[in-house]
Order: sequence, then C-alpha cells, then structure tokens
Amino acid sequence: MDLQHRHRWSRQPMGLSRCGSPTTARCGCSALVARPPTACCRASRRASTPRSTRWWHSGAPIGRTTSLWLPPVATQFHAAAGGGLASQWADIAAITVVDRVDPARRTVVGQRIVFAPGAAHMSPAALRIVLGHELFHYAARADTALDAPRWLAEGVADFVARPKTPPPADAVSVALSLPSDTDLDTPGPQRSLAYDRAWWFARFVAAAYGTAKLRELYLATCGVGHFDLATAAHDVLGIDAAGLLARWQRWLMG
Repeated sequence: MDLQHRHRWSRQPMGLSRCGSPTTARCGCSALVARPPTACCRASRRASTPRSTRWWHSGAPIGRTTSLWLPPVATQFHAAAGGGLASQWADIAAITVVDRVDPARRTVVGQRIVFAPGAAHMSPAALRIVLGHELFHYAARADTALDAPRWLAEGVADFVARPKTPPPADAVSVALSLPSDTDLDTPGPQRSLAYDRAWWFARFVAAAYGTAKLRELYLATCGVGHFDLATAAHDVLGIDAAGLLARWQRWLMG
C-alpha cells in the first residue's frame, strides 16, 4: 500500500515497537489480537478487520493466525518486499508477502503482513486503513491469480479499507483511462494517483452494480483462469469497455 496523499507517516507516535521477527496474531471474524497486543493489532479491532475479511469470505477460512512484522530497519523491509532500489519502496506503508501460493488448490503458505519501519509513527486512524487494506490481500490471496492485474486488486483493497470521501473536483480530468500496473510501479505522484483511480473505480462498481458484482468482477479479472477486464466487464456487468469507462467518468462527476 502506498503512502502518498492518504497514508503519510503521522507525526503522532503510536508506541508500536520494532521487532526483528514476526508477531503472530490470532485472527477472528471481528478482531485481530496479538500476544502481547501491539498498537497495530489494537487499531485493527475496530472496523477494518471484519470489513476486510467478512466481505470477501466465501466459506473457506483464511486461517486462525495472521503474521505481522515490523522490521527494525528499512533494508529488511526492502528485502521482504522483493529487493530492488530503495526508492521503489520509499512511499510504501506495508505489503503482504507469501512463501508459496497455489490458487488452483487455494492453498497459501507463509503469508504475512510486513510494515515499513515508519509504521511505528503512524496515527491509529492511518494504521487502521493500512492494516485493513493488507488484510483484504491476506483474505483474498488464495482466490487471486499470480498474474492478476494488481491495480484492480489494490483498488478493491482500498475499497474495503478507506473511508468513503467524495472524489476531488478534478477527478475526471485525471481519470481519462483506468490505471495500469505500470502506474503502480512508478514511485511518487503517478503511483499515488494510480491508487486513487483504482479506488474510485472499485467504489464506482460497488455503487453502480452492488458489492456482490464487485466481488464477481474481481474474481473474473483477478481469479484463477481470469479474463481481461473488457471480457470480465461484459460477462459480469453487461457493459463493454468503452461504456464502462464513460459510466465511471460520469460517476466521478457526481
């Protein structure tokens, strides 16, 4: 999850301690409780956890434990995130990583949520959003193909985690097209705007067609054996790609 615009590090210290190994937390339907409780887990007891997991839950349990890790130094976070240039991860608040996943068999091994070291200074409200976003990825991981379009996965994760605020007045002017995974891979304003556009799109689908249809669209576009968005939109929403883009833009105008 990216930080710019929505998840900047707050200057309010939370008392979230840095640790060199993951904290295992028990995850129920309505709470995430660490042993001992950490600030990130206390924050998650509010609406983020059930909204992130219950909305997605389809009968298959997501597991009774959730592993959370706050590395003490940025280099450990970068390594957990996949390496590369440090600048690639400078505006990322947290990631959900996994050792092994087999979407065809719906099995996931070694899944954990890794926070950037700056999470120790996030406000409770910002941390709830970030954790709720990552918990959606955690819950949906077994249903998400390895080559799924990440922009839609990020948009749906923001849909379940972020408070519903009106799009800015200039939203239509920057929503000339849907975001792409390339946009997400570009640190800074382009990445931040891509997250926003993906979030607006997910909110539009939920508002115009219902949350059940948003879930269907996610599975059709991001699930095992998924289709491209144009095909999925036709099959799930009954609209072609051009019509979907135009309707989304009208929704952004209010």
